[in-house]
Order: sequence, then structure tokens, then C-alpha cells
Amino acid sequence: MKRLVFPVLIFISITSCISNKRINYLQNLEGNEPIEMDEFIPFADVEYEYILQPYDIVDVDFASSNEDLLKAFQYQGANAVRTSRAGGNGNMDIFYFSGYSIDKDGYIQIPNLDPIKIAGLTEIEARNMVQEAIGFYFKDEVQVKLRIGGIRFTTLGEFSNVGPKMILKNRATIFDAISIAGESSILARKNELFLIRQYDGGTKIHQINLNDRQLLASPYYFIQPNDILYLQPMNIRQIGSGENLTGSLQLGVSIITALMFLYGITSGLF
Repeated sequence: MKRLVFPVLIFISITSCISNKRINYLQNLEGNEPIEMDEFIPFADVEYEYILQPYDIVDVDFASSNEDLLKAFQYQGANAVRTSRAGGNGNMDIFYFSGYSIDKDGYIQIPNLDPIKIAGLTEIEARNMVQEAIGFYFKDEVQVKLRIGGIRFTTLGEFSNVGPKMILKNRATIFDAISIAGESSILARKNELFLIRQYDGGTKIHQINLNDRQLLASPYYFIQPNDILYLQPMNIRQIGSGENLTGSLQLGVSIITALMFLYGITSGLF
């Protein structure tokens, strides 16, 4: 019996103790140039600019000295939603009600204008196209503001809260997204976060190491609209170890008790 207890304890220690190197964010990992505290870290030079896609929602707003004419090109219900944004529910997708949805063919429909195709364009290009279309009806210049209606993303796997999410910002980091999704479980592979990103005409899967401080200078430090974040579980989960010390001890006591019971039966003690 004593010969069995010692190997069991070793087995529990190996399978239930997870190194801090697998848990802590933003470490200076071996093999990388260390980034010291208070050191300036420039953002990665990313050439990629988000391209509007079908089913995106854009926020379009106008400004002109001719207020009465401007009303002809605006949904009045959307204006009511805009005025109530400041006191709105942070969990409500306000742009779903006040924004313009790009249809499957890439067009948006603005009242009293022909459909305008903006899928495949950047925000600036789309804004210029809308401004040109509406400016035809005004003697004075019309100012157009067009931007993506929040950053929508989805979390899967070992996050506390999985599913579609939205950030009401023009730019957000991957840690903004993680904080909204809820801290990952201790059994998540933080060194193997899959980032599934949509590009113009296709998708790519990128692998990110949240343990690595070099992430701050990575082109994937900022998330993009329609990103999918997937955290895999560690292999340790497959053998049912506890996520904390209490769970591990309970597992160990259960195994030892079962072995003692079997030993008692086979040796005739019971």
C-alpha cells in the first residue's frame, strides 16, 4: 500500500500544479529581448486598415447649416436613439438601432438617396462616397461622419463569459476584449490564443501568446471588428484535476481513499 501512495502523490503534484509561467500575462520570456519596466514600447507598424464588409454596421451622421433639408436624409427614429446614447445601457447594441447595416451585396440605404456600395472600402473612402452623394442636394457643404458602429467580436473556449461582445470605442486592445469577456480560467492555454480575423475576401488564423510581453509591440495587440478569440484548455483538464489547491487536495484524498479501500478488500482487512 505504501508503494502505491507515493506514486499517486507524485502524479497529483505533476497534474494539478500549474506553473505561474502558464498563467501570468506579459512576461519577459526566454529567447526574447527583455522589455524593462517604464521602457517605451512603440506600437507595431501595421499597414492593414480595416475594410468594411457585408453585414457590418456603420454609424453615419450629417451636419449642415440647412437643418430642414438635412432631415430628409435621416431616419428620425435613429436620431432619437443617438440623443439617448449617453444614458443608455452599456450592454445594448445601440448601433443596431441607429446605424446603417451593410447588406449582403455591400450597399447601405440612406433615405432619399440611391443605395451606396461601401463594402470593400475603408472608413475614409466610404465617408467620401457618402459625402459626395448627399452633397449634390446642398448648396453649402455637408459634413459627413462615418465610422464602424463599435467593435464587435466573439469569445470562445476558456473565457468566463463567451459569446458575441461589443466595445464602444474606435480602437481597443486585446486586453480590453479579455476584460469584457471575463478573466480566463486557470486551465486556459494563454500561450496559444487563437485569433480568427476577417480580411477582405477571406479569413486568417493567428496564434498569440498572452504570456509574452512582446505582445505589446505585436500587430495583433489591437483587435479588429469581427475578430474571434478562442482559448483552448490545457491537456491537464482531460484528466480532471482541480483548478485550485482545494480541488487538487480533494482529488488526491479521493484517490488515496479508493486505493486504501481496495487494499483493505484484497488483503482481507474488511
